[in-house]
Amino acid sequence: MLKIGVVGAGNFGRWHIKNLKNLPTAELVGFFDIDPERASSISTEFQVRAYPSLEQLLDDCEAVSIVVPTHSHYSVAKAALDHGRHLLCEKPFMETIAEAEEITRLARAKNLVLQVGHVERFNPALGALKQYQIDPLFIESHRIAPFRGRGTDVAVVLELMIHDIDLVLDLVTAPIVQVEASGAPVLTDNIDIANARLGFANGCVANVTASRISNKQMRKLRIFQRDAYFSIDMLTGTTEIYSLSQNTSPVPNNTTQIMEMPDANGTSRRILYCIHKTEQGNALYNELESFVNSIQTGQPPRVSGEDGIRALEVATRIINSIQDNLRKVN
Repeated sequence: MLKIGVVGAGNFGRWHIKNLKNLPTAELVGFFDIDPERASSISTEFQVRAYPSLEQLLDDCEAVSIVVPTHSHYSVAKAALDHGRHLLCEKPFMETIAEAEEITRLARAKNLVLQVGHVERFNPALGALKQYQIDPLFIESHRIAPFRGRGTDVAVVLELMIHDIDLVLDLVTAPIVQVEASGAPVLTDNIDIANARLGFANGCVANVTASRISNKQMRKLRIFQRDAYFSIDMLTGTTEIYSLSQNTSPVPNNTTQIMEMPDANGTSRRILYCIHKTEQGNALYNELESFVNSIQTGQPPRVSGEDGIRALEVATRIINSIQDNLRKVN
C-alpha cells in the first residue's frame, strides 16, 4: 500500500486524516501540525502518529496531502517535491501564479504526481452529466454559506468561488476573453461576497456568485445549452434535466413528458424532464482515492497542476477586477 501523510490537521486536515484512515489502498503513516496541542488531540482521536517535524514525516512517506493555510502551500509543496514525494495540494493551489507554475514544473521534472484539491470535480451529483454531450451557452453558479470565521485569510473568491471557477473551466474548453466582477469586504478585511461574469471566445457566458456571509447554504450549478438545461444541487446530490427531443420512441421510465409542440416545420418536439438523485457520496474520499490511484497506476490526476494554475489565474483576474471597482467608489 502507498504510504501517505497529511500536513496540517486543522478543520479540513482532520477530514483528510479521517478519510485516509479508511482508504484500503493507502497506509496513513501519520501527520504533522505546527500546533502541538491540536496535534495531540487529533493523534488521540484517530489513533494516528503525530510527527514532530515535517522533515520526519516526509522521510517516512511516499506521498502527502497538503492541508495548511494557503500562504504555506508553496514551502510545504517544495519540501515534499525535494524529498521526491507525490503531493495533493488543497485549493487554492498556491498563493501566486508564479509559485503554482514553479511547483508544477518541478513535479513534472521529477515525474511525480501532483493533484490539486478541487474536490467538487468528484461530487457524485455531476455524474448525471456523463451521459450527455455538454456544450454550454450559459452557466450560472451560486455558492453561499454562513459566516464561520475561518478561511478569511483569503478572499471568498479563493475560498469558495474557485470551486465553481474550476468546474466552469472544465465544462468550457474555449479561452476566457472577458472578466467583469464586483464584490465587497463586509465582515472581514478581504472580499466576502463576489459576483463575476466570465465571457468565453466561443460565446459562452458564466455568471458566478460566492458569499460567506449568507444566512443559508447553497451550492448550485445551472447549465443552459441548445435543447437542454441542467440544474445540479451539489449539497443534496440532485440533478434535474430538462431536454428537447424529436425522438418518437417511448418516454423512459425515469422521465416525464411535460408537453409536446411542433417546430417551424411542423415536426413534433417533446419537452422531457428527469431527476437524478445520487446517494450521498463522499467527494473527499473519492478525491483521495483518485490521487492514490494515479500514483499506483500512472494515470494522469483528475485535477492537474495546470488545472490549478488556470483556476488561480481566473480567480486573480476576478479579484483584481473587484479591487479596481472598489477603488472607484472609495
